[in-house]
Amino acid sequence: MPSSSSLDRLFASAAGTGSVPSSSTKSTPPDSESSPPNYDPNQPGAIALPGGYTKLPSGIVLDASGKPCKQCTSGSAWRDMMRKTTTSRSTAALAATATTTATPPPSPEPTDCPPDVEELGRSTWTLLHSIAATYPTPAPPSMQATMRSFLATFSQLYPCGACAEDFQAWLRQPGNEPRVGSQDELGGWMCEAHNVVNVKLGKPTFDCALWKQRWRDGWADGRCD
Repeated sequence: MPSSSSLDRLFASAAGTGSVPSSSTKSTPPDSESSPPNYDPNQPGAIALPGGYTKLPSGIVLDASGKPCKQCTSGSAWRDMMRKTTTSRSTAALAATATTTATPPPSPEPTDCPPDVEELGRSTWTLLHSIAATYPTPAPPSMQATMRSFLATFSQLYPCGACAEDFQAWLRQPGNEPRVGSQDELGGWMCEAHNVVNVKLGKPTFDCALWKQRWRDGWADGRCD
């Protein structure tokens, strides 16, 4: 599923230029967070993804050119990468005079940054299920053609390239073509497609018999009223 960059270690310089540190002050050796992130796509544990993308052991996904792809990476992995990058640069500049350390309080998560893969996925499925929930019954031939065209275009333009390639490959498999004859058909198909992704991500599947309550009518217990 967006993120802020902050120093994980904030170094305070010695008091007074040229002053001698007291014996009670100890230098803090560099920790593992001072090491810059490793973007080698051939490192042990790296996983090749569709479209030339690579998922590193750190969770960072590289695009086909070898650059980190935020829209393909989880927010936690991206924040960890940015923290390590910032800390590594700061350590190189300040380590010579650093004598004490302090951990700053966590910064609030910004809400106006580009989405990570998790936020992008949640927003996308909300849109797709909502489209299915308002699809006509029965759908005229022109609407069916429009929906097929939309899904084909969507599968090519989805911002996470590796996700897009994977969805295209799934669509090409026999029996996975979109069912667009009616609202019931499209809603059921959309739920099945979502569950395929859930399984790949290790998430629980959704009972597709309940898709109308979840995305169109609201739950039978009235909590959405």
